[in-house]
Amino acid sequence: MALEIGIVGLPSSGKTTLFRALTHAEATGSGKEHVGMAQIADERLDALAKNVGARKVTPAAVRVVDVPGTGPQLLGNLRQVDALLVVLDGFSGTCVPSDDLETLKLELLVADRDHVEKRLERVAKQAKSGDAKVRAEAAELERLLAHVDAGHALSEWDGELSSELDPLTTKPLISIVNGPDGIDLQLESELADLSDEEAAEFRGGGESALGEVVRRLVETLDLITFFTAGEKETRAWTLRRGETALDAAATIHSDIARGFIRAEVTRTAEFLAGGQARLEGKNYVVEDGDVLNIRFNV
Repeated sequence: MALEIGIVGLPSSGKTTLFRALTHAEATGSGKEHVGMAQIADERLDALAKNVGARKVTPAAVRVVDVPGTGPQLLGNLRQVDALLVVLDGFSGTCVPSDDLETLKLELLVADRDHVEKRLERVAKQAKSGDAKVRAEAAELERLLAHVDAGHALSEWDGELSSELDPLTTKPLISIVNGPDGIDLQLESELADLSDEEAAEFRGGGESALGEVVRRLVETLDLITFFTAGEKETRAWTLRRGETALDAAATIHSDIARGFIRAEVTRTAEFLAGGQARLEGKNYVVEDGDVLNIRFNV
């Protein structure tokens, strides 16, 4: 499953402009949720594709979700994402980005409180049956609600949080100032209409300002990239650092993970030099730049 990031921001901060610049997708209509894929550029992928004569080249990508507002119900649609991109107005001259960031953190806190309260209402009704486990959860949710009402984020909770909560205030926040002191999102959105070559020429050969956003995302989520290389398709994939060959197989396809036998592993430089692959088991910890060929049987 692709990693997901959500975009949040106050009205007119440039959220949808960032979405369009990242995904090159048209954000149709106001007041609607937008979903698209943002590619992660990697020079190693092009080198591998050229080496094997790949007919199709597929970069690694993350799923991007842009919700139209900051109310608890709308923000609730971002509970499954891995991180949040926070867009701050740095161009209008009427806003202070640091103040807006605190406002958005408060919006996330309010959304979490609403979510905990609704969960408590449901569990409290179930607890009337006398089930000890449910009663214990209700008591824990009451303490958690008091914690939030005291102005504390769920990331500050000492206990273990229920998987049912998926809190927003525990997710990594990556702030992006839209303006001269940050990234000109309007310009990046307009350049998204050009080919990669034309956009690079416009920048004088420099990297897209959005490259910084992607790098910060990769660093925040501690991601690595591995590759599958073949004539039919050469592709880049993302994993969390520390994940295994079995996790990599599941990222490619659940059937491959289910029938996993061995992984043929080569470092990118070795692969390009025609080096010999080594065999690794399912517990092998994948490294950034590994080229994998998964042997499986279903």
